[in-house]
Amino acid sequence: MKRPSNHSPKLGQNQSAPGFGLARILSKTGVCSRTVAAEWIRAGRVEVDGRRVHDPEARFALSGPKICVDGIEVTASTRRVLLLHKPRGVLTTRRDEKGRATVYDLLPKSPWLAPVGRLDQASSGLLLFSNDPHWAQQLLDPDQHVAKTYHVQIRPPLSASAAAQLATSPTLDGKPCLPLRIRELRCGGKTQWLEFILQEGRNRQIRRLLAASDTEVLRLLRVAVGNLPLGALRPGEWRWLRSDEEDLLRQAPLAHDIARFPPKQV
Repeated sequence: MKRPSNHSPKLGQNQSAPGFGLARILSKTGVCSRTVAAEWIRAGRVEVDGRRVHDPEARFALSGPKICVDGIEVTASTRRVLLLHKPRGVLTTRRDEKGRATVYDLLPKSPWLAPVGRLDQASSGLLLFSNDPHWAQQLLDPDQHVAKTYHVQIRPPLSASAAAQLATSPTLDGKPCLPLRIRELRCGGKTQWLEFILQEGRNRQIRRLLAASDTEVLRLLRVAVGNLPLGALRPGEWRWLRSDEEDLLRQAPLAHDIARFPPKQV
């Protein structure tokens, strides 16, 4: 018969214990990312209730313990939300091993901010950042169906019937997507500008749907999230969101005039 051990498991050993990993708790305060928090912890810079912890997965209650970094107590930051007009050609990542430009080259150095969703390198437009991961995760939750509005230049133009079919029965990887809203903004003969409103955010969803219709995307610009518009920001410019504007993110989108976002000629 196996004797019960007199040893208590070290912090981080019992992965089934209640609570959250220390790196995750630190990231939720908004002072740093989870990756940076893990680096701080392994470097011995973090104490919990006066005890130095070296395991990023050591589990604690989300609230209650006193956490200090370099001897300074960490408290949850006031939520900040930043709206960036992401330019084309810029990566949505903190650093790139190839030395390419990233969105963080355009942002203030403080406070720590994480992107709320993504825009691929070739896309531009409204991109949100926040120091509140919990709030960001709620906004990204697929069950919330937060709408995102895009203006897309394509070649060749889609017929009205093709656009209607794409809007009502979109499919990717053999799985149906939620219905879209598509309307024509203008048509210049060989190219066409369309407005897409999506209720979900699958990876490169618009590009992949159009590619399946043998349609090339020339420009893709996100102009709104919910009922929050990109506004007059130029590529590379950013501003802090007012607290009352956060409510716009969950409201149904209105029509957005492409004249406010004049495209460059392709």
